[in-house]
Amino acid sequence: MNQTTIQRVVTCSGIGLHSGNKVYLALRPASANTGIIFDIHTPDGIRRVSPAPKAVATTVLATTLGSNGATVSTVEHLLASVLGLGIDNLIISVEGGEIPIMDGSGSTFVFLIRAAGIQEQDAPRKFVRVKKNVSIHVGDKWASLEPYDGYKLSFAIDFGHPAIDETAQFVEVDFNKENYIESVSHARTFGFVNDLEMLWGMGLAQGGTLDNAIVLDDFHVLNPDGLRSQDEFAKHKLLDA
Repeated sequence: MNQTTIQRVVTCSGIGLHSGNKVYLALRPASANTGIIFDIHTPDGIRRVSPAPKAVATTVLATTLGSNGATVSTVEHLLASVLGLGIDNLIISVEGGEIPIMDGSGSTFVFLIRAAGIQEQDAPRKFVRVKKNVSIHVGDKWASLEPYDGYKLSFAIDFGHPAIDETAQFVEVDFNKENYIESVSHARTFGFVNDLEMLWGMGLAQGGTLDNAIVLDDFHVLNPDGLRSQDEFAKHKLLDA
C-alpha cells in the first residue's frame, strides 16, 4: 500500500459556517511524506499548520487549528473526506480563516478530490497502530480508542429531541467492509433554532442556512426536503469523529 496525493490543483469558494464570510479553498498535490498541510493566508503572509493534536486551538462547535497567531476553523468535514478517500499528502490553501461549509457534509470535498484525481506515489503508506485502550470522559460524554485489525468507527448520540429520537441513535462503520463515500460522506451537520441567539452572541453560526445544515425547532426538522437518510444525525457525528 503506497502513499497517495491528488493529480492536479482544484479550487472552490463558499461561506464559512461560523464566520459567515466568503472563503477560498485550494487543494494542491504534495510530494511523498509531506502529510496534510494547511497553508493559511494572512495579511502577514502564509502560516503553515498540520492537523496534529498540539495544533488544536479550540473545539467549540468546530475544530480550529492554529500556528503562529493564524487559525483555520471547521476543518473536520474536509479532513474526514481526505481520510475517507485515502489521501496521505496534500496542501490545503485557505483564504478567509475557515473551510467553506458547502452543503454541510463531506460530499463536496469528495467531489473536489475525485475531480482532482488520485495519484499513487512511490513510497509506502504509514500507519498508526493503537496498542492499548485509551479513553476520555467529560461529564456524560466519552470517547475511546481500542486496538483493532483495521479501522472501525462507532458513534452513539442522545439529544432527547423528538425528531432525532425517531432516527438511528447508534451507527458503526467498518471501513474494511464499507465505503466512506456511500456510507458517511452525505451526512450533514445539524443545529437547533433555540441555540441560534446564543451562537450568534458567541460570533458563531453566522453563515448557517437551510442549504448547509439540518435545522430543527423544538419538534421538527425544518428543511423542506427532510433528511437524506434515517441515520443522518448519528452518521454526521461519526463523520466528525
